[in-house]
Amino acid sequence: MRWWRTICARMSRRPWFTRFAAAAVPLDRLAGRVTRGRVVALGMLPSLLLTTTGRRTGRPRRNPISYLRDGDAFVVVGTNWGRPSPPGWVFNLRATPVAIVTVRGADLAVRAEEVTDRAEYDRFWSAIVARWPAYRTYLATAGDRPIRIFRLIPVS
Repeated sequence: MRWWRTICARMSRRPWFTRFAAAAVPLDRLAGRVTRGRVVALGMLPSLLLTTTGRRTGRPRRNPISYLRDGDAFVVVGTNWGRPSPPGWVFNLRATPVAIVTVRGADLAVRAEEVTDRAEYDRFWSAIVARWPAYRTYLATAGDRPIRIFRLIPVS
């Protein structure tokens, strides 16, 4: 599968890739739900299913998201493929920071903390861009809006 990631990483720098990838999210969400988080993000990056509480509806909202590990925590980034507005899960986590992460079929309760420390933010951003260079493109196309980074910390 390494060859697939290499090809996708190269394609991800192309302007059309953002539209393609954003259109694939519903399929990715379905694959993640059916496989309980074992298959998400079309195999391109380590991914999890994040279940948040809708800030307006109170209903569960599931989204496949790539992540980095930071000790026991998961680090996720709200790029929304470089669109002008953040993804809905960012608003949901800011309203209700308690969520469920599904990784490799296992559910974990987590508490979200937005990364606001500049040095920590830069460290995570560098690691994210090193793993998937397209994040630079997402930052450029997102305009002036801040790209939010969250640490999802498992709770007992």
